[in-house]
Amino acid sequence: MELIPVLDLMGGAVVHARRGARDAYRPIETPLCVGATPRDVADALLRLAPFRTLYVADLDAIAGRGGHDEVLGELASRHEGLALWVDAGEARAAAVARRAVHGPGRPVVGSEAVASLEQGLAALAVTGTVFSLDFGPEGPRGPAALHADSQFWPDTVIVMTLARVGAGEGPDYARLGAILSRAGGRQVYAAGGVRHTDDLARLADLGCAGVLLASALHDGRLARREIEAYLS
Repeated sequence: MELIPVLDLMGGAVVHARRGARDAYRPIETPLCVGATPRDVADALLRLAPFRTLYVADLDAIAGRGGHDEVLGELASRHEGLALWVDAGEARAAAVARRAVHGPGRPVVGSEAVASLEQGLAALAVTGTVFSLDFGPEGPRGPAALHADSQFWPDTVIVMTLARVGAGEGPDYARLGAILSRAGGRQVYAAGGVRHTDDLARLADLGCAGVLLASALHDGRLARREIEAYLS
């Protein structure tokens, strides 16, 4: 099972995400490094362990306030061979295809950004796209048909439970189990709520291909030796 650190970017800084309440996010304070610049935090995470992939939520781009592609390009150049998964709020096929071809990063289409089933199907048809099934406290976000019918899903799917992000309440095992039962041979990644190695072990047993991590890396609940056991 792959472990993927998360960078939530806003206003040029890495912010601490909690429960999807983006207006309340503030620059991250982490013992892994001084400051909250994307370069410093990414460098610190990669010193912690040789992660192969970083997931980036470009919150300014998602909100339509510009974005961090220049920063992401610098990260990609600085860490050759590191894969970037980028959710920049892109749901139109042309924008998704542009990122898929030119970067920076591999496009993540979040269901919350999709305006219609037709738009979603066109975006998800782009080769290499990652689909994030986004869930708020109110339930699934985006077109209901995209959540309900797994035939529309690409090979890589994230189950993003926003209410669990940064909350320390554990993953949404029931939802993950239900989606895994419908996913066929697709790779399913869990996002939101991981607290410790017991959660990692349970997610691996459940059949998750990987997990997105943030708080548990920064506050030390996952130690280097525990992380490297999965990376090896």
